Amino acid sequence: MTEAFSVPVTVRGYETDVQGHLNQAVYLQYAEHARWSLLQAAGIRQNDLVDQGVGPVVLETTIRYLRELHAGDEVTVDCVFHWGEGKTFRITQTIRKADGTVSAEVSGIGGLMDLKARRLVPAPQEVFRTLADQPELFGL
Repeated sequence: MTEAFSVPVTVRGYETDVQGHLNQAVYLQYAEHARWSLLQAAGIRQNDLVDQGVGPVVLETTIRYLRELHAGDEVTVDCVFHWGEGKTFRITQTIRKADGTVSAEVSGIGGLMDLKARRLVPAPQEVFRTLADQPELFGL
């Protein structure tokens, strides 16, 4: 299994709801932030994808909320890509408090869309491998 890439995030007060815990939609933003941070750490900029005529797409996302987060909580957001055959890949992510408590698990299915044809590219891992300075961050 690939080692997880992770980024730190501090829960901001404006991200909380009336109950004082992190708004459910913000978990998706944290997961998205970790995915783009992984691309950047691997040496892939958004413009690199556009220049290749591709863009990442999310096809399915599931979130398991396990422990609430509050303003000021320090968390890490992990990200692991899982490659198989075909046009899609899986991503698993864990949002973990500083004490190790898992707050949420995010899993999804994604792909790379050919921006001209509006179809998924047949081997997304090869595009990432070609563009990345550090493809090992993707488990490649």
